[in-house]
Amino acid sequence: MTTLLHINASARGEFSQSRAIAQTFIETLAAKDSGLQVDTLDLFDAGLPEFGTDAAAAKLAVFTGSEQTPEQVAAWEQARAVFDRFAAADLYVVNIPIWNHGVPYILKQYVDIVTQPGWAFGFDPEVGYTGLLDGKRAVTVYTSGVHQPGVPIQFGNDFATPFVQDWLRFIGVKDVAEIRFAPTVLTEDPQVGFAAAKERARELAGDY
Repeated sequence: MTTLLHINASARGEFSQSRAIAQTFIETLAAKDSGLQVDTLDLFDAGLPEFGTDAAAAKLAVFTGSEQTPEQVAAWEQARAVFDRFAAADLYVVNIPIWNHGVPYILKQYVDIVTQPGWAFGFDPEVGYTGLLDGKRAVTVYTSGVHQPGVPIQFGNDFATPFVQDWLRFIGVKDVAEIRFAPTVLTEDPQVGFAAAKERARELAGDY
């Protein structure tokens, strides 16, 4: 049995193209795998806890072996609940609209909550960081209105893709496939590219 966590980082609901592409992958995979368990996390509706002063101090206490205050314990437990849901999945499907050259702020918040020492990564002063989430896979879906690989800087830049790639590598997720639909507003018929991205999602699901 495979548990799939769909992390939706779009705020556009049913109008989200990145979400639709991700759902195409999930529906295709579910049709061939009757044991697939799908957990959907809509980040903008999830009520994620803040990772603020108490949580940051709790993290530092973990690094230094210090005792946490009651407030820090509460913040750390909230973060742990979010992480446990994340760690329970075998396969991640993350749809990411590129905002202002980067990821939506809510996805960065989620990353900062779950990426904690002893949970998602370990550290050794001799060898550096080690990801702790071995054996998991991910499919990432990127959409962008104007930017696409290979265009001049006047059409924007993409800091979202390398950020997500590095984060997944950092926590130990090495098997990552990408789907991209861009640009979504500059082409004469964006629906052609949209259909191609969904077909790519179907083909990719067929290989899982």
